[in-house]
Amino acid sequence: MAIYHVSQLTSYIREMLGNDFFLNDVWIEGEVQNLARPSSGNCYYTLRDSRATIRCVMFRNKSRGSDLLSNGTAVIAHGQVALYEQRGDLQIIVDQVQAEGMGEYELKLEQLKLKLEDEGLFDHSRKRPVPLYPRRIGVVTSPTGSVWHDIRTVVERRYPVAELVLAPSAVQGDQATSTIQDAFRALDRIGEVDVVILARGGGSHEDLAAFNEEGVARIVFSSKVPVISAIGHETDQTIVDLTADLRAPTPSVAAELAVPDIRDIAASVGIYQQQMTSYIVGRFGNARNKVSDLQTRCEKECPDVDSFRQRIDHLLENSTKYLGRDIEARLERARSIGLRLKALSPSDTLRRGYAIVRSSDTGNIVSDASKLVPTDRFNVTLRRGSVEGEVVESHPAPTG
Repeated sequence: MAIYHVSQLTSYIREMLGNDFFLNDVWIEGEVQNLARPSSGNCYYTLRDSRATIRCVMFRNKSRGSDLLSNGTAVIAHGQVALYEQRGDLQIIVDQVQAEGMGEYELKLEQLKLKLEDEGLFDHSRKRPVPLYPRRIGVVTSPTGSVWHDIRTVVERRYPVAELVLAPSAVQGDQATSTIQDAFRALDRIGEVDVVILARGGGSHEDLAAFNEEGVARIVFSSKVPVISAIGHETDQTIVDLTADLRAPTPSVAAELAVPDIRDIAASVGIYQQQMTSYIVGRFGNARNKVSDLQTRCEKECPDVDSFRQRIDHLLENSTKYLGRDIEARLERARSIGLRLKALSPSDTLRRGYAIVRSSDTGNIVSDASKLVPTDRFNVTLRRGSVEGEVVESHPAPTG
């Protein structure tokens, strides 16, 4: 049994391909994916259809039609099938490219985008903000890749108080779509997750195919909490990126967007503490100055209390004297008026020997003899008692 080195086998395959007339002059149609244009001027890409892919290379000196190449474009390429011995990769060395139009895969992808956009899955108005201080962060990714390690490293460094909950899934291949959906459902059942990171490292368009699936887009859209997507490289944009609430260029950046930096929080707390201390000190200082100003104003504008009391005592003393003199004068006037009234009193008049004559008919005092005529009756009031009489003769006083 002959045993060959790998290089011997690959060299033999290369020679076999080089001697095959059909494989040295082949036309192939497919959809361009994973196009790369390094500074060397060569072009590297893959051609795919619904069932298979094959690598292609166009060298700078044989690049007719290379300007037609773009991801998702359907082309017809001419060249020869060869083997890249260092990697054992089968490839086509293309020397000519003709445009055919949009490829089948790209066309289906665009149709799906339009459908989901019409349903509102990409609407910016429904995108939810990521919580500032999450307690639990769900992570949907492969448990064995570097992505999970990178996310843990960033979160533990920036915000170690947050808890990471891994919902493992495949991130490429036939099982990726279903396992990603199962991972989201599991996080919904667990509950108490504040945000979810859906992440995968870089890869070809074929590697990222699961993130362009309708089922994955819908499970992301229906998530109960905000979703941060970090799929492939920054230049890759999948349907999941359009559906997620926030897109990150890499998984590490997704972790940074999901949590704050505890050092920034500590610095902010310190700044707030300084501001609050300055505010309180300032307020107390202002209050102290106001109290001092009021005290000064009171000392200047308010009268001396002792002097004020002495003035009140003096006013009361003067008022008492004045009121005493006024009362005494009023009493003297009252006594004088009393004496005068007493002198005019009828009883005093009677005591002096005078009498009061009243008409018996009317009771009126009679001071004129002409008011009485013979037979008129009258009453005479004396100092002691009274007498009744009848006019016999009247002698009126002469007039003039």
